[in-house]
Amino acid sequence: MQAIADRLDAVRRVLYAVLGVPDYDRYVRQLRERHPECAVPTRREFEQERLKARYEKPGSRCC
Repeated sequence: MQAIADRLDAVRRVLYAVLGVPDYDRYVRQLRERHPECAVPTRREFEQERLKARYEKPGSRCC
């Protein structure tokens, strides 16, 4: 049963990556490993920053 759950989680992560959905848990893990002196944003702050970066970047949209 655990093997199935692991496979489904892997599929979810791939789909999210393809769709451009940011992974907060992975971000926090990497932030703590690489920059332990930095404050960890809340999930809400992280999501807002990702949306801002996605839609305010010049040339990131086709229209």
